[in-house]
Amino acid sequence: MANRQLENGNGSRRVTVREGASHALLDDVAKQIIEQLQEDGRRPYATIGKAVGLSEAAVRQRVQRLLDAGVMQIVAVTDPLQLGFPRQAMIGLRTDGDLESVADRLAEFEEIDYVVITAGSFDLLAEVVCRNDEHLLEILQKLRGVSGVVSTEAFVYLKLRKQTYSWGTA
Repeated sequence: MANRQLENGNGSRRVTVREGASHALLDDVAKQIIEQLQEDGRRPYATIGKAVGLSEAAVRQRVQRLLDAGVMQIVAVTDPLQLGFPRQAMIGLRTDGDLESVADRLAEFEEIDYVVITAGSFDLLAEVVCRNDEHLLEILQKLRGVSGVVSTEAFVYLKLRKQTYSWGTA
């Protein structure tokens, strides 16, 4: 089983992705703990323990194992619009050469919050948050300058209808 360390653009947070990780950590109790944290990421371990039938210490240990295994993260989800980033877009990229190295390079961009290798008409998808259309244009120019990027296509978000992080435990 291979592990990869991913780091965000400013180096402040690393996420370990376990390739081929076993789902053994996700028994019914682990799924219930995840559901509790999806409802409220600040919910006290004692409260979660009462809901799932474990002690506070047992919940703390299980949460730590889930975090260490890369199964989940506990983060603050922000509203880009409220933070002064009214323009969001998904950018489809076509590449040549080493796809993984291009994906790794894109993951280093501070403006990109999501990079995925895909099948279909695009090799990669990257989600960006921008201050305005000029900022989006600057990002597109930077992306087009990355070695291995052949073309880009931007899909500008006009209105967000649904965004949820509650999947994965059913």
